[in-house]
Amino acid sequence: MTTKAIITGITGQDGYFLTRLLLEKGYEVHGVIRRNSSMSVGTLALLEPKLREQVHIHYGDLTDANFLDDLLGAEKPQELYQLAAQSFVGYSFQNPSSTYDVNIGGTLNVANAIKDYSRNTRLYFAATSELFGQPKETPQNENTPFYPRSPYAISKLAGFWTVKTYREAYKLFMTNGILFNHESEVRGPEFVTRKISLHVARHKHGDTSVLELGNLDARKDWGYAKEFVEGMWKMMQLDEPDDFVLGTGEVHTVREFVTEAFREIGKVVHWKGTGLDETGISESGEVLVRVSPKFYRPLESDNYRADSTKARLRTHWDPQVRFAQLVKTMVQSDLTKA
Repeated sequence: MTTKAIITGITGQDGYFLTRLLLEKGYEVHGVIRRNSSMSVGTLALLEPKLREQVHIHYGDLTDANFLDDLLGAEKPQELYQLAAQSFVGYSFQNPSSTYDVNIGGTLNVANAIKDYSRNTRLYFAATSELFGQPKETPQNENTPFYPRSPYAISKLAGFWTVKTYREAYKLFMTNGILFNHESEVRGPEFVTRKISLHVARHKHGDTSVLELGNLDARKDWGYAKEFVEGMWKMMQLDEPDDFVLGTGEVHTVREFVTEAFREIGKVVHWKGTGLDETGISESGEVLVRVSPKFYRPLESDNYRADSTKARLRTHWDPQVRFAQLVKTMVQSDLTKA
């Protein structure tokens, strides 16, 4: 029997890679898309037509409980991947209400729809390393205390505990994936990594504008999204649901990401100054990077390094793409599009 999966947030980065993975495995893939005036399908437009045609699209909104009840009652999928979210940390400070409505209310609606209409559906919930805030313990694993420092992180923590509580209270297969930063060539341009790779590609093609960034010292554990969705799938194949941290275990700063990205186009960046006065300068003296206070968060959250021992032992997930290769992949992809 063909396995049926529903992916919420199918139009995003992870939805793109997960769709490809599941189709390759012979799944029947359904995706939830919020209807918009342009009928945009986001990253699904990047799929080859023969793959895109295989995806069953359902237009609806996660904040509409009736829509989800009807969907789960009718389709009764074996698996549901809850990826949909307002996922940009900066925007969550500007509009916490909508962030909470989508991330908390939407996840609660998904959990209730499974409980009431499709109890055999396995649920994966996309949590985040932002749950840890500014951790004092390094590395972080499933036992590290949570200390969210943004409305986005708070909303994801509510989703995490909703899933955990429903799992234990109703004996449902519901798994939390605490995913550390994962990037790719289809990452949204509002995220710092893609902002950097796009700018570097445009610079290579003659754009002389200066790249403006916030906290260059922010330390992140960056991995490749394609490998992370494999981890999601592996969690869903276990005999029992649980919570798992996924990350590479390597830490790099935003400054290092910029340096590596410019290196891909043959530019060496020299860093001068500190704080808001820091600049990245080329060997010829051209200003390439400038720090701007408008890109700082009200509360910084960094110092992330994942301890994925549990996931490696239980699911045999083992990421292979390292930092330099990730940056290279993103820059080289954007060079072909700029």
